[in-house]
Amino acid sequence: MPNLQLTLACGAYDRTEALRDGAIRAEGIDLTYLAIQSPPEIFSRVIKKQAFDVAEMSTSVYFQLRSKNQLPYLALPIFPSRVFRHGFIFVNTTAGIRQPSDLNGKRIGVPEYRQTAAVWIRGLLQHEYEVDLHSIRWFEGGVNAPRAADPELDLHPAAGCSIDFIGPDRTLDQMLAAGEIDALIGARSPASLGRHPDVSRLFPNYRDVERQYFQKTGIFPMMHTLVMREDLHAAKPWVSDSLYKAFVQAKDWCWEQLSFSGTMRCMLPWLFDDLEEMQRVFGADPWPYGLEPNRTALEALNQYLVDQGLMAAKVKLEDMFIPIVLSNE
Repeated sequence: MPNLQLTLACGAYDRTEALRDGAIRAEGIDLTYLAIQSPPEIFSRVIKKQAFDVAEMSTSVYFQLRSKNQLPYLALPIFPSRVFRHGFIFVNTTAGIRQPSDLNGKRIGVPEYRQTAAVWIRGLLQHEYEVDLHSIRWFEGGVNAPRAADPELDLHPAAGCSIDFIGPDRTLDQMLAAGEIDALIGARSPASLGRHPDVSRLFPNYRDVERQYFQKTGIFPMMHTLVMREDLHAAKPWVSDSLYKAFVQAKDWCWEQLSFSGTMRCMLPWLFDDLEEMQRVFGADPWPYGLEPNRTALEALNQYLVDQGLMAAKVKLEDMFIPIVLSNE
């Protein structure tokens, strides 16, 4: 019997490199791996066209759409993208913002209010630093390049939040440098950082702050999950387990390559020290897949989406992720 032919759209990550080049193969599956650099392109093509059998997907957008039965995909507990976000809070230094509480009542830019990175940042500001999110006036638009509004994907709070779209002719980066907004949050750094004297990070020592945040909360924020067509899962339920195993094997293969001490695989001068720090801080599996190892982080995101008006109520995580059965160990 020939292998099942499936399309997979995902970023060109080191932890998926073995799947892209065929060093690791999913049992019974021939993957056509489309390495698409821009995550929003993948998300849009999934939501509007159901263009792929399996794809990387914004975790927050998945939760929002799936909770309303508006997305014919189911998630696997695989998280190809994770990023701490304290380092992605940028301020105009003339606005008098010295600590998180100074963000109350300010004008803050965000590329997309629904964006997972923005949800995490607002969540930590609210829960860790008691920032009143409703006191903030939000400005939505492109960060370093202008963008048009997308009425087909209008995921905004129903009420109680001030959000203005800046239009397709300017950028949040320009507004931050000019002092037209006081701060900027999101998944991308503004081009003016390091170039304009008035643009800085709220947490210049963000690595230390993020380490402390993890040690306190146990949360390593996931940005994206992996989704597969619901009809595919219904017809061939074995596919989810096969994919999960392959992604775990690819991640393990990546760690082995990074850890090879004969030469450095990445252009990071202190790569080996970074790897040792990862194990000290995160333990044996610094980048875990599976529902249970990620439950604390997923429940936090679940709560943040409700707090921020992007979901009416918390969802049951077991309803959002395909259960995985690997062995009878």
